[in-house]
Amino acid sequence: MAKPSPIDHEFVRELARLIAETDLTEIEVEKGDLRIRVARNVTTAVHVPVAAPPPVHVPAASVTAPVAASAKPDADHPGTVTSPMVGTAYLRPSPEAKPFIEIGSRVEVGDKLILVEAMKTFNDIVAPRAGTVTAILIEDGQPVEYGEPLLVIE
Repeated sequence: MAKPSPIDHEFVRELARLIAETDLTEIEVEKGDLRIRVARNVTTAVHVPVAAPPPVHVPAASVTAPVAASAKPDADHPGTVTSPMVGTAYLRPSPEAKPFIEIGSRVEVGDKLILVEAMKTFNDIVAPRAGTVTAILIEDGQPVEYGEPLLVIE
């Protein structure tokens, strides 16, 4: 004759449903000598662009600034593209590559304009509208804040 199982399978199923409903990753219940632990694996997809190698620090004296002295007033222009996050902005995919855009570049909706690196992840900043880049308001490798003006498209 089979010995009755000390585990209440319906109780375990109820714990599993509780985990699913509450987004918990595990739950443990102890009653006397019986201890039941129910856990689930949580996987997260992380997108890491491969095309952009880690940036190399370039001394400020050797950086050519694309920002004109009169460029900052353009920050209020209706065609201003702002940073969607805090991070470091890069105008090129790698230190030896040519910039994504230059003043006078014609861009279409969805064209890559700048990379903003945040928490070791490179994020593409794409053109929200078609037009011509009339001002670049940041330097390559410059830290940027959320909402900070990056460039102007007219």
